[in-house]
Amino acid sequence: MGLDKALGINTGNRKRGKLNLITDVKGVKVGHCTVKGDGINTGVTAILPHGGDTFHEKVIAAPYVINGYGKSIGLMQMEELGTLETPIILTNTLSVGTAATATVRYMMERCPEIGGKDGTVNPVVCECNDGRLSDIRGLHVKEEHVFEALTAADTVFDEGAVGAGTGMSCFDLKGGVGSASGLVELDGVEYTVGVLALTNFGELENFRINGKCVGEELKERLRIISEGDKGSVIIVIATDIPVNERQLRRMCLRAGAGLARVGSFYGNGSGDIVVGFSTAQRIPHNSRQAVIDSRRLVDGYLDRIFPVVVDCVEESVLSSMLHAKTTVGKGGFTRYSLADLWGESGLI
Repeated sequence: MGLDKALGINTGNRKRGKLNLITDVKGVKVGHCTVKGDGINTGVTAILPHGGDTFHEKVIAAPYVINGYGKSIGLMQMEELGTLETPIILTNTLSVGTAATATVRYMMERCPEIGGKDGTVNPVVCECNDGRLSDIRGLHVKEEHVFEALTAADTVFDEGAVGAGTGMSCFDLKGGVGSASGLVELDGVEYTVGVLALTNFGELENFRINGKCVGEELKERLRIISEGDKGSVIIVIATDIPVNERQLRRMCLRAGAGLARVGSFYGNGSGDIVVGFSTAQRIPHNSRQAVIDSRRLVDGYLDRIFPVVVDCVEESVLSSMLHAKTTVGKGGFTRYSLADLWGESGLI
């Protein structure tokens, strides 16, 4: 998984996890549901933080908004309480409401107390606009598609033009879902940082690989007329390092450096959103104890983690593009795969 070393792409010298996916963080699973048809290229991607009851056993979490042109649900409560209590659902912009309702139903089926003695639930849904390649006005994502993605969740999952990434564009080429992971040693223990990116942002003329701007050549050859950076990117960071919500937010902030490496400037019309969570400990929804113990990293050691986050974000973006296949959308509009262009482009 991740990028083939033979491609000659350098995204840092970190030690990678076994799969080089976000699911290298133990307990994390990812599932897709791809929805395709005539002029339809859309879908759902679900990220499960652990295999248990996420409502009664929450994980520490934090969001960070790089640029707020987005329509996400659930980030406000996450920022206030510092916890995640549902799977994270990714989909297209106009399907956020449907995905939120489906997530609530999913959680209520598993927790009959929701809406009663245990209060309500905070679904987390993030989005990108796939309207350039898909009939977004048709509202083709249904609740059953969210359930299908949740049911399909596993440690091994596809990257590229699948699930929520089916209709996404990145740097005026085909975008989608990409992932990467890295290992960090602390006190003789090996921990994991994993990243998943839903990529739908950027202008081709700014696209960079290995620090070199390659977009101008591709733009001229493909005769692409850019419409500006009007997309979005959703980045999810998972780790098993014992960090608190403040430290997770600091990790999320560094995701911007990974985006900058590939040529993003967080355009006015781009929703650049990051969500981070740690599986190191579970926070009980109800507790007979007023005070519970928790562990946290010493801040100075975050300097071992920040570079891994940056490298994984950069690689996740490139992986989303190199795994995505050329896609023809509504009206015959086409987004070309970076993989199809690679051999003759002279990018290496």
